[in-house]
Amino acid sequence: MRRNPIEKDSNVSSLEVKLNNLEEASALLPQIIEDRRFLHQHPELAFNEFETAEFVSKRLGALGYAVKSGVGQTGVIGLSELDAAKLVIMLRFDMDALPIVETNEVAYKSQTEGKMHACGHDAHMACGLALAELIMRHREDFPATVKLVFQPAEEIGSGAAAMIEGGVLENPRPDFVLGMHVWNEKPVGWLGISAGPVMAGCDELSITIEGKGGHGGVPNLVKDPIVAAANVIISLQSIVSRNLSPFESAVLSIGSIHAGTVSNIIPPKVEMLGTLRTFSSASRELVLQRAKEIVENVSAGMGCNGTIENRGTMPPTINNPQVVKVALEASKMLGLDLVIDQNYRTSGSEDMSYYLNEIPGMFIFVGSANAEEGKNFPHHHPRFDIDERCLPIGIALLLETAQGLIGKGS
Repeated sequence: MRRNPIEKDSNVSSLEVKLNNLEEASALLPQIIEDRRFLHQHPELAFNEFETAEFVSKRLGALGYAVKSGVGQTGVIGLSELDAAKLVIMLRFDMDALPIVETNEVAYKSQTEGKMHACGHDAHMACGLALAELIMRHREDFPATVKLVFQPAEEIGSGAAAMIEGGVLENPRPDFVLGMHVWNEKPVGWLGISAGPVMAGCDELSITIEGKGGHGGVPNLVKDPIVAAANVIISLQSIVSRNLSPFESAVLSIGSIHAGTVSNIIPPKVEMLGTLRTFSSASRELVLQRAKEIVENVSAGMGCNGTIENRGTMPPTINNPQVVKVALEASKMLGLDLVIDQNYRTSGSEDMSYYLNEIPGMFIFVGSANAEEGKNFPHHHPRFDIDERCLPIGIALLLETAQGLIGKGS
């Protein structure tokens, strides 16, 4: 029988001679839950996290951090101290909610109609505040400059870039960056700690096919963009299976098609939207090039003109192998019967990738599901909820990893 993952392991004597991060994080669990549920009740959407930012700023200030707000519009930075001789550890937590109507019937249900923390950002912020308290409580055991970053607009993929433009990676520049995500695909007691690509890069694609419209009864007199679009969609699906190496992976999906207004008129134009998910720049470039060739040439073969435009790009989230090695060592220090997955990755995307493109670091997944309690609905679902017992595990792992990095850096 698996042990409760937040219970102390009495067999790990080495934890007795140092700060026991898991014990301390577990002792804070009532406060962590209170914070998480308060934030869950008061969700705010991307770049509108004004009350959320104020809540975070006041707590960080009360703990003794130098607080800077309004970074990247609504982001908050808490700085423990500024010492050029010390390593700088940046810990990042996202703040925004989603435009979803919550259908959970719980005491902490969203009080803002049409908005919900359906991805776990409320839990991430609660963890960040607990980390802030533990670090200040034991500053002598944490000889580093700590930069706590509470970021807006992750859900629309714009917050990290806005904060970088606002100077989050400067004054001081971090040596390492760490982040976490509660993960309802896996149960409490599971951790995803993988080196290399862990989340896919994302390209948002817009495809337009223009032909010649006309009466549906005389299709020989038109250049039908709908038929061209159908052939383009089928041909696009051959890229992954016939152009990409079987040892690489990618997902190319068309999620939106708009054309025409009535049944007996062939329209002059079809507009489509799609998404591409890749884990490497080489795969991305290959798929985008083949997609361009297919859209243009298949359309031309049917008498139409096809164009493809990239409306937005997010790079893959890639963990630094050396930092992951430290995290794996840290996971053993927790002394728990945990499931550690070192090969986990997902086709979802995260703008944590922008920081990891600049600074060596790591993004971990913390299992948060509990099927017996009905807390296993997927992210972005109106009934999303988590088993809050997972939160001390994530907090303790980030602390242990940060301390490991400091030890190696010194």
